[in-house]
Amino acid sequence: MIRHIRWCAWFCALLLAALLVNAARVQVWEAAAYRDSPANKRPAVERWAQPRGDILVEGRPVTGSRDSRQLLRWERTYADGPLYAPVTGFASQTYGTSLLERAEDALLAGTDPGLTAFPLWYDLARGRPSGGNAETTLVAAVQQAGYTALEGKRGAVAALEPVTGRILALVSSPSYDPGELSGTGTAVTAAWTRLNEDPARPMLNRALHETYPPGSTFKIVTAAAALDAGTVTDVDAPTRTPDPYPLPGTRTLLPNAASGCEDASMADAVRWSCNTVMARIGVRVGLRGMAEAARRFGFNDAGLRVPAWVSRSNFDTDMSPDQLALSSIGQFNTKATPLQMARVAAAVASGGELPAPYLVERATRADGTQIRTGGRRGGSGRAMTPSTALRLQELMVGAVEDGTARNAAVAGAVVGGKTGTAQHGVGNAGTPYAWFIGWAKAADEPLPGVAVAVVVEDASGDRGDISGNSAAAPIARAVMEAALRAGP
Repeated sequence: MIRHIRWCAWFCALLLAALLVNAARVQVWEAAAYRDSPANKRPAVERWAQPRGDILVEGRPVTGSRDSRQLLRWERTYADGPLYAPVTGFASQTYGTSLLERAEDALLAGTDPGLTAFPLWYDLARGRPSGGNAETTLVAAVQQAGYTALEGKRGAVAALEPVTGRILALVSSPSYDPGELSGTGTAVTAAWTRLNEDPARPMLNRALHETYPPGSTFKIVTAAAALDAGTVTDVDAPTRTPDPYPLPGTRTLLPNAASGCEDASMADAVRWSCNTVMARIGVRVGLRGMAEAARRFGFNDAGLRVPAWVSRSNFDTDMSPDQLALSSIGQFNTKATPLQMARVAAAVASGGELPAPYLVERATRADGTQIRTGGRRGGSGRAMTPSTALRLQELMVGAVEDGTARNAAVAGAVVGGKTGTAQHGVGNAGTPYAWFIGWAKAADEPLPGVAVAVVVEDASGDRGDISGNSAAAPIARAVMEAALRAGP
């Protein structure tokens, strides 16, 4: 009898050992596979088991959470969804996250280690603290001004505080309501399909992710390169440029849309946007000098984050002289995001320092205590010398007071600007993009308060009449007026 009991005991011990070995195998070797299995709903259930933290504009939440009483309990909600969608992005239980919802996901979801002094305790308790809040740099009135001015058009607005790089407004039109994507089910799937099949691409963030030929607004970079390199020492001196200008090495003649450009000075070329003069100046600076100047202004930087990622703006570094001539007036392969061109204007306005743009002022816990500041302080380096920046400020003011950018003038303020009309498409058959970049300073303020870039893809009117002054400058004026009214 004792012998049988002993055998039973050994058999039970063997079963226990087998159970422990199998448990160890599952916990150690196969845990990752089970965790990542699409059939494992636990991470999603845990992720949406509590409300997310909020994204704030001037202290007011523009996001929220709603108890759906479903397995994935808390759904995201948005106040003024289309207005702020280019900043917040979406947080969807079906399609993931985008923009700030993605860049600040750990903070908003409550998994950021900075949210608690005892992260190990939450790990052991399998819990997490309440989600934190991301306070943006946006100014509501400036965002609203850009959104209203662009309504009904395709395009984008980016506005910065020139000295600090604080992003005051990011508008992309048309926009969409991210709340339509928050939950699960057929309605969410239908909304996702509809938005992605819309030819107007409302989910595309044109301010950060779309690159356009910048057209004549790029002439500010060319002018800075020429002044810093000493290629042009007197902006009022004739440049001995013919009209039209034969592109180097070709029989192609580059014309002007404006009159009076033959032998014009660089000052007049910026004021009246003479293609011929600025193309020839770019060729005189040379490929190496132009590429280096573009780099200093932030072109060809694939690592820009605000903290959402920003598309790389391009200036080719290997070109023939005729291609360089076209690139120097913002054509050929030169491409830029609206945010990048706002940085160009901001660099001029701030005395030559290229700002590092940022969108999150600070991150806080749910009780409002600060975890960290979100922005990068200081600039991204010097784009030009202070004397060159001062000279360009004068030229841009001239373009607004007595040149092609007069529709950007703001009463009681000093405004500098540059218009652009960019050709694109096969054989340049597309509707030209209308551009404006500029900055504004209140009369009683020592420094410019806002730098802005506006692009309009589908400007209305006869193709030959479309220009940055008629289509983009009035939008920029509305944004600059709102920023100056809001103050620093």
